[in-house]
Parts: sequence; structure tokens; C-alpha cells
Amino acid sequence: MSDHNHSHLSPMDARMRALESLLTEKGYIDPAALDEIIETYQHRIGPQNGAAVVAKAWTEPDFADWLRNDATAAIHSLGFTGRQGEHMIAVFNDDSTHHLVVCTLCSCYPWTVLGLPPTWYKSPPYRSKAVIDPRGVLDDFGTKLPKGCAVEVHDSTAETRYLVVPQRPAGTEDWSAAQLERLVTRNSMIGTEFAKNPDAVQADG
Repeated sequence: MSDHNHSHLSPMDARMRALESLLTEKGYIDPAALDEIIETYQHRIGPQNGAAVVAKAWTEPDFADWLRNDATAAIHSLGFTGRQGEHMIAVFNDDSTHHLVVCTLCSCYPWTVLGLPPTWYKSPPYRSKAVIDPRGVLDDFGTKLPKGCAVEVHDSTAETRYLVVPQRPAGTEDWSAAQLERLVTRNSMIGTEFAKNPDAVQADG
């Protein structure tokens, strides 16, 4: 049994580590295979797939319409299929409405386009506050909505998962889809933040 100190972990993460260790000891799971799955979703997929979907929607109106009407098919057409991405709905931010995604029961999340969920997404404070005080959540993330902009909260479930399409930043009319992908973050596709400021990305090189 591992003697590593996991006192810094949340109770849920600690239980998961203990369960993983027990199942490994009994031969039910292969640690190498588990590491490969985590590596795939955390680093190779991450939010890159979702960023590609958003950038394509920003640059191709026909694809944006398809994504709006049948997100599952549109996303799958790019080859992004698999775990927790079977039934997708895309919601588009605009000047009048900002969308925010939460899973109030657990941590349902579109792995195929966003990778692994961030720790805060699974936390009880986020799950409760997103429903009770969504503007407060946005404030916590430093996201200030323009006056008159409504907030719609979407509850992700085992049957349906959501992808927020953030507004395309101004001043990017001549940017390619590949360049635009750099503006799209995981948080912007959950709805807690806007897409990146293009000046900041240019400054980053």
C-alpha cells in the first residue's frame, strides 16, 4: 500500500485514490492503462478539441448553424467522439445572453471536447452557487457582464452535456481558425470566463 501523504486531497479525491489502490492490488485495473487514459484526456485532448470546434464555428457560418442545431453530429464530424460526448448541446453567448454550465448532482462533463473537468467544477460550492447566484460565480472568476446581459445556467446530466461557444473577440476578423483557437480556453467553454483578449495572446507570442 502506498505511504504517500494525501492529506491535501479533497475527501472525494482521497476516496478515489484509495479505491484505485484497492482495485489495482486486486488486479481489476492496470495502472499503466489508467495513466494512459488520464494522459490522453488531460494533455492530448485537454480543451484543444473544444477550441477547434469553437474556432470553426467562428469562421464558418454553416458549421455554426449545424453546431447550434445538432451539436453532437457537428462535433462528431470533426472526429471528436467518445466518453461523455455522446449527447451534446452547444449554447452561444451574445450581447444579450451569457451561458454558464454546471452539474448540480456530480460532475458530468464533455470529456471529448474539454478533457478532464477542473477540480472547482466538481466542488459543492461551485455546484450550488452556480444555480443560486450565477453572477456571483462570474464575479469570482473576474467576469464582468455588460449591463442588461442575462445569465442562463445549464445543468449538465448523464444524458446531455453542454459546450458554451464564447463570443468572438473584436479585432480578430483577419485571424485564421488556428490563430483563433489560442483565444479559446476551457473556462470560456464552461462559461465562467470570456475568450482571451487577442492583445494578450499576441503579447504571449
